[in-house]
Amino acid sequence: MTDTHIGKKIGRVLNCKHMLAGVIGMLLILFSSQLLFAQVNISDDQELIDYSSPKKYEIGGITVSGVEYLDQNVLIMLSGLKIGAKVDIPGEDITNAVKKLWDQGLFEDISISATRVQGDMVFLDIYLLERPRLTKFSFKGVKKSEADDIRDNMRLTRGDVVTDNLLVRIDNIITGYFGDKGFLDVEVDTRQIQDTTKPNNVILEIVIDKNDKIKIYQINVHGNEFLSSEKVKAAFKETKEKGLFRPLYGVDKLFIDVVWDALRLKFPMMIEDVQSYINETIRIRIFKSSKFIESNYEDDIRNLIAKYNEFGYRDAQVVKDSLSRNPDGTMNIDVWIDEGSQYYFRNITWVGNTKYTSEYLNTILRIQRGDVYNQDLLTTNLSFNPSGFDISSLYLDDGYLFFNVEPVEVLVENDSIDLEIRVREGKQATINKVMVRGNTKTNDHVVIREIKTRPGELFSREAIIRTVRELGQLKYFNPETIAPDVLPNPEDGTVDIIYSVEETSADQIELSGGWGYGRIIGTLGVSFNNFSLRNFFKKGAWRPIPSGDGQKLSLRIQSYGRGYISYSASFTEPWLGGRKPNAFSVSYYHSMYSNGLPRSDTNRSYFKINGLTFGLGQRLKWPDDFFTLYQAINLQRYDLHKYTTIFTFGDGSGTYHNFNYNIVLGRNSTAPSYIYPRTGSNLSLSVELTPPYSIFTDADYTKMSDNEKYKWIEYHKWKFEATYFLEVAPKFVIMGRLKYGFLGSYNSEIGITPFERFYLGGDGLSGYNNLDGREIIGMRGYGNETLTPYYYQDRNVGGTVYCKYTLEMRYPLSLNPSATIYALAFLEAGKAWLYHPMFNPFDLYRSAGFGMRVFLPMFGMLGLDWGYGFDDVPGLPGANGGQFHFSINQSID
Repeated sequence: MTDTHIGKKIGRVLNCKHMLAGVIGMLLILFSSQLLFAQVNISDDQELIDYSSPKKYEIGGITVSGVEYLDQNVLIMLSGLKIGAKVDIPGEDITNAVKKLWDQGLFEDISISATRVQGDMVFLDIYLLERPRLTKFSFKGVKKSEADDIRDNMRLTRGDVVTDNLLVRIDNIITGYFGDKGFLDVEVDTRQIQDTTKPNNVILEIVIDKNDKIKIYQINVHGNEFLSSEKVKAAFKETKEKGLFRPLYGVDKLFIDVVWDALRLKFPMMIEDVQSYINETIRIRIFKSSKFIESNYEDDIRNLIAKYNEFGYRDAQVVKDSLSRNPDGTMNIDVWIDEGSQYYFRNITWVGNTKYTSEYLNTILRIQRGDVYNQDLLTTNLSFNPSGFDISSLYLDDGYLFFNVEPVEVLVENDSIDLEIRVREGKQATINKVMVRGNTKTNDHVVIREIKTRPGELFSREAIIRTVRELGQLKYFNPETIAPDVLPNPEDGTVDIIYSVEETSADQIELSGGWGYGRIIGTLGVSFNNFSLRNFFKKGAWRPIPSGDGQKLSLRIQSYGRGYISYSASFTEPWLGGRKPNAFSVSYYHSMYSNGLPRSDTNRSYFKINGLTFGLGQRLKWPDDFFTLYQAINLQRYDLHKYTTIFTFGDGSGTYHNFNYNIVLGRNSTAPSYIYPRTGSNLSLSVELTPPYSIFTDADYTKMSDNEKYKWIEYHKWKFEATYFLEVAPKFVIMGRLKYGFLGSYNSEIGITPFERFYLGGDGLSGYNNLDGREIIGMRGYGNETLTPYYYQDRNVGGTVYCKYTLEMRYPLSLNPSATIYALAFLEAGKAWLYHPMFNPFDLYRSAGFGMRVFLPMFGMLGLDWGYGFDDVPGLPGANGGQFHFSINQSID
């Protein structure tokens, strides 16, 4: 790029006044210095020095006058003059002494005089007028937060000498700070106010006038042929034009041009006219501002060249760019491009490869003769391809740590390039030591069992990447800062690996109160996600609880007074036996809902449920080790007494049993963090089965009462969920999810159980109403459970089949593990049906909206969404439309 670079121009404009001040200051210094260099003053009563005839004198003594805060001996040393030394007066020795003192930047005036001359001996006095020192400084014209940031950058302290360099540095720091925010016309006036309480001290009052931000009105591109101007501008990720919306401007000219093109049958010209009209009249800017920031612009120039390189234009360059200002204060940028010629790959040869054949390496490289020359693609497929396999992975995953590959252009002929890819395979490296640092709370064995790189095994880059993912999934460490340090030992062909981790708080507390279903509900829950049962009885381990073994203990209670109470407790050991990742869990829960009357009252009604679950989760190795298998046995007992509020069957009294076996096959490859995944997928297929009791009896269920028919609950329940994450731009993630649920029966005479049904709509929070085992599925834009069949008729029977589709766009505002925050926009569609034949995956309720997620380690994931339901719900006029939803721990997902 030429010296007309915009950033350099702006730097010159912004700093011209500093340069002028510096030049004037230097002229004054040189002027005064020359006077001092020319002679040494001498008292009137001393022997005169003949300046026309230099003479050598011996320095008999040196004194320093005029200084108050500086050490005189140090100043004499800095001058270079020494007692006993012989100097020429006048001469270079005195001149150099003055110059050395000026170079310190601490003085406003310097003079050296001879106080006494005795023969060939001279006594000198160095007079110095110190520059003032800083007492304090303040800002005017900026916000407190801005002043604090500038203060941190300047790092001024009381007692600093107020030099010209200091004042220039203050000016540069302030202009640079606001220049990075788009304020290119910032003015700085640093005023020195004499401190009346301390001599030779000043107070700096820094007055800042930011003026308006300079926005980019138009970017004009010249010399481009292969890429259109719009594509060139699109390559600028941060440097954007100011938004416009003036659809009526030039519409008459557009109409004439389009009609004229149509009469001449030039239909492509019609499209170009419309595109040109849109580009000049409508520019929508939502996520990017149009302010000019020099560093961002320089990055965007590099992005533009990289974009050309992707299409084979390896010689493309920006030959010139310029900046101009408009009367309204905006700016225009003109960029001149020399695209050069387009190049193609021709012959690709491999040198030095013995492990793999050249043919096999070509299949991994995935570049064919005649492909457009793309340097970025070549580098990616050779070194690191995040979305696929590459040459380096092929070797590094097989222990070849010292492997190196270098592509060399051996011939450039016309538009074709011949490559010679030189391979240095080296020897396979064996892992020597594996260490973990930073786990101050989590015990070593908890971390080590997640590490895939073991001493004695061959080095594998894939194993390191997988280890980083597994450590991040533990939830005990900050996934953004897990850093593997690979230390090769070429002498003995080994490698040491150190994993540095940063502990975060894994424990969570839930303390909430809310209004739901006509009453206030209070909830208190704690979850200790890095618990240690073996240290439970050790007094010193309670800090505040025993921790470090990776076990999980959860306690929760929910109530709204005498009418409802629910409590639960669960414990999980993720490595049962300590050798394999077999997660054993046990949980107990109890819920009771009543009409609030005393137990002695004959009108008292209640519904109680007690449950006990034993679960075992396993990490599988086939088809790959991302797969998991979870199995559980659930034992539930429902006790009803005169309770008909929720259930539409029976007389409201009876005992019902639900003994079921649950199996879940899952695959989770999301990374890098479970809080904000950017890549990978999460698949889950589950089946819940009860024993088919009706098969083992000859009873006539058509003649049974509901209490008898459902005493032993039987059903089979199938669920499938698939979630996919794609990072389409840095940190910008698109998430797609689909869910299906199906509830079936073994016996048509019994029918589908009224328990365990699907209820769709709202925030997905279960609350007290989840007493019949119902599964509540959130869907934004609609009221709670309002998309459930016959909800509007108060039958409230639930659905036996449902589906739900979600598409989200996510962008993080903070990835700090102590407070992860991201914004999202979503599209959703879903529905629940009463019977299976009614299922239609394309006849759905639709919604759209936006929201926010905040993850706090102590409280988990909190969400607030606003959704708009597009479709009316029969019988419920207020069920759709604009709805706010609050969610806890992703209940709405």
